[in-house]
Amino acid sequence: MQLDFLHLDTIYKLWDDLAAFDAVDIHASRRFLLQEICTLVDAQNADWIGCVRLNWSQSGDPMKGWRPRTLFTLHPCKVSSEAIDQAFAEMENGEPDITTTRNVELAGTFRVLLLSELATPDWFEGPSYRRYYKALDRRDSIWAGIPVSADAELQIGFHRSFEKEPFSLEDQATIFHALRGISWFYKHQMLGEGAGVASTPLTPTEQLVLQGLLLGRTEKQIAEQNNQSPHTTHDHVKRIFRKYGVSSRSSLMALWLGKGLKTNKNP
Repeated sequence: MQLDFLHLDTIYKLWDDLAAFDAVDIHASRRFLLQEICTLVDAQNADWIGCVRLNWSQSGDPMKGWRPRTLFTLHPCKVSSEAIDQAFAEMENGEPDITTTRNVELAGTFRVLLLSELATPDWFEGPSYRRYYKALDRRDSIWAGIPVSADAELQIGFHRSFEKEPFSLEDQATIFHALRGISWFYKHQMLGEGAGVASTPLTPTEQLVLQGLLLGRTEKQIAEQNNQSPHTTHDHVKRIFRKYGVSSRSSLMALWLGKGLKTNKNP
């Protein structure tokens, strides 16, 4: 579906505004992107899930080695957090529902799908829809799958409440175009969290220390900013280097300047 000039102009402005964020300010820029797209398509909430493909040898795994590793919800609440934790546990155990397995089958391709394209008609009468959608006041969703590397993907979901009509094909096309042209942004987001590129995702404290490193601050300045002792900050720096498989700040910064995104897959 072709978008009109007004929609395209709004999307181009969104990209320009994203480029104005500092590359290491991942949460503010991510929140901005999700909120702007929610406004464009009249969605009430959004989820951002970082997924990696592990060295998985279990035969018959419906997830084909893919597992969620990081989560960001635009408007989190206790009920949604508990429901998502339960869904993640099912994925970890290799027991996902059909909407997840259908998404896994399309891994490696950029796609934006209506919930009705991921589910069967009877799924909307079953326990998964009641637990993960109705209980969270989510009538309908659009899910985007975005490859960041051969073994790392982002899953971004936009959700509309029961007060609204289901998403339209125009909404789907708007999200497709808004998310399609910013591969640099997804790379920086995955690097900033360490998901799919570090040996394990960074902790929130390590993310703060990483920001200081990439902004050229000394360890003493980072310690003062984060109310840490210099010794504690230095320990965080060593762990960050170890997780990214680098030995210096310059090597760490080179990851943000490089063209490729190599992944570190956990067994």
